[in-house]
Amino acid sequence: MDAVFKLALTGYLSIALLLSQELTTSPEISQQVPLATRRPNIVLIVSDDHGREAVGCYGNTSIRTPHIDQLATDGVRFSNAFCTTASCSPSRSVLLTGIHNHANGMYGLEHQAHHFSSFDTVRSLPVWLAQAGYRTARIGKLHVAPEPVYRFQRILGTGKVNDPASIGRSPVEMARACYDFMAQESDKPFFLYFATDDPHRSNTIAPDGSPIFDGTKPNVFGNRPGGYPQVGDHFYQPREVSVPAYLPDNRACRMELAQYYEAISRLDQGVGRLVDYLKETGQYDNTLIVYLSDNGAPFPGAKTNLYEPGMRLPCIVKLPSQRKRGFVQDAMVSWVDVTPTLLDFAGVDLSRIATHGRSFRSIVEQESVTGWDEVYASHSLHEITMYYPMRVLRERRYKLIFNVAHELPYPMALDLYRSYTWQEGLKKGVKVYGKRTVDAYLHRPRFELYDLQTDPDEIHNLAANPKYGEVRQRMQTKLKQFQKQTHDPWLSKWEFE
Repeated sequence: MDAVFKLALTGYLSIALLLSQELTTSPEISQQVPLATRRPNIVLIVSDDHGREAVGCYGNTSIRTPHIDQLATDGVRFSNAFCTTASCSPSRSVLLTGIHNHANGMYGLEHQAHHFSSFDTVRSLPVWLAQAGYRTARIGKLHVAPEPVYRFQRILGTGKVNDPASIGRSPVEMARACYDFMAQESDKPFFLYFATDDPHRSNTIAPDGSPIFDGTKPNVFGNRPGGYPQVGDHFYQPREVSVPAYLPDNRACRMELAQYYEAISRLDQGVGRLVDYLKETGQYDNTLIVYLSDNGAPFPGAKTNLYEPGMRLPCIVKLPSQRKRGFVQDAMVSWVDVTPTLLDFAGVDLSRIATHGRSFRSIVEQESVTGWDEVYASHSLHEITMYYPMRVLRERRYKLIFNVAHELPYPMALDLYRSYTWQEGLKKGVKVYGKRTVDAYLHRPRFELYDLQTDPDEIHNLAANPKYGEVRQRMQTKLKQFQKQTHDPWLSKWEFE
């Protein structure tokens, strides 16, 4: 059986039975970690819609992200890190539980209009850590429910999702609001969940239901006249940005990317200020810092898709006792592994925690890692009107996408459909979007199989090619087994869709 399943939810008659029996067991501090040893503080930084193609340390020479880059210089940069679903709430639910969204109940967005919510019996990372003796706090965007499942002891600042008036759009202020919590004298370590709204698109709907952005001008991505407190704004010209292959290289897209870059540079300054405060309070050396994004960039072709731009993301880890500065880890990890990894660093006995992931603590600085060569992804919905379940097996070379409801046209998120980038193409009647045709983007086959070695942009579908029949059959078998072992309600669609 593949290693990714070793901690899967197996041996139970149903997911409900598992959650009610296993996940209610209180964690215990592992006997391998002496109680006299000071456990690390944990800071989990989650940005909103930050694609890896828009980070300096991942190869973009056009954008200014010096503080995130410095974190990678001081720590470890994962080159093959993946979300399991490219949608905000479902992805965050996986990050904070280690359970795929189709099993934890957060099938789509938590917004009141969509009302998706995890099962009451699920236990999350902050709850486990609090029971293990950690002080827990969050600031910024939560976007998961219900509150008892995702309970933090302290809320240092919150606001409306993606509202320019929210503290989540002001990462430097967010960092300042965390200072006293980090500086508090206590014999307990702390867990801080630092979740920005940047660089998500600005709201597209006004309170009266009218569109704020109707596709006639670039979205401002939270940027505003006068800027934000203590932020030195970085402005970008459209000619300066780097247009990734999945996007059209035209004026509309470049104008939006320039705004997107500005929001990312603001986010970067918040990361830098948070690190400064950790150092100032004497906590930096004993703090595990993880930087990642919930899903890919808020452009058609990335977010809400399980193509590479939607799911292959930045992941940077700074260890409490870093031995290899600037190390690049090639192991394939996914967000389902984050909760077990952080619990492992906290000394929690993972045998008492049922997750779909596994801890990568032991391999963070390890060279020539084996057994970390595949990840699985599961997207169900985004908005409640966006039913388009996808299941994915991503290996080193090949990637298989199972479009469960392939007979439906691919549904676009409202903010992406109304984007200047997409609407300008519609207005001009263009037939190609990036390297993919518009028709291929909107109408997808049941299976998509790509050789990422020869086709990194996932353009040439090999699923119907007899030459790749054995590859497809092998990967289909593994994907179906993944669905069985994670109690996926969509498993029946292999026969009945």
